[in-house]
Amino acid sequence: MRKHLVQLTDEQRVELQALLAGALTRRQRNRVEILLRSDAGDGDIDIAEDLAVATNTVANVRRRFAAEGLDAALTEKPRCGGPAILDGKAEALVVALACSEAPEGRTHWTARLLANRLVELQIVESVSEDTIGRVLKKRPQALAEEILVPAQGDRRRVHPSDGGRAGVARRALRSATAGGEL
Repeated sequence: MRKHLVQLTDEQRVELQALLAGALTRRQRNRVEILLRSDAGDGDIDIAEDLAVATNTVANVRRRFAAEGLDAALTEKPRCGGPAILDGKAEALVVALACSEAPEGRTHWTARLLANRLVELQIVESVSEDTIGRVLKKRPQALAEEILVPAQGDRRRVHPSDGGRAGVARRALRSATAGGEL
């Protein structure tokens, strides 16, 4: 037997049906579907399988509806952590900079040099080397496989300040991500 029953009023049902007709994110649409289907008597496992979500997600939406009401069940609570320092454009700039010619007197870009350059360009007020390292670490999954290659020959290398390698990319990346000269 379910611990938190969802019993929608006619007004709530109409409101949820209207929401489904509008533009929603996948998560929002799932919450609406969970509430409607739970109200109709569908089981958690069936709902979870049909919506491709975890059964805990279904139970959590039902619990929030029972404890806090419809609005709480439909909206996300704020997540821990601060806001992102770099947006998508700034991340692309980091990758493009890392693939460009190193500053005069240097053989390669370091995370510290990249962070300082972003501040010089007034992209951000400040950014840590760790943030730069995380950006460079996650970018290989986001970029085309042909662009990222193993280190060999004259290809550019990106090094964090501790000397480790964060990734390797061809010169073609500069034009692919930044659209030209930096």
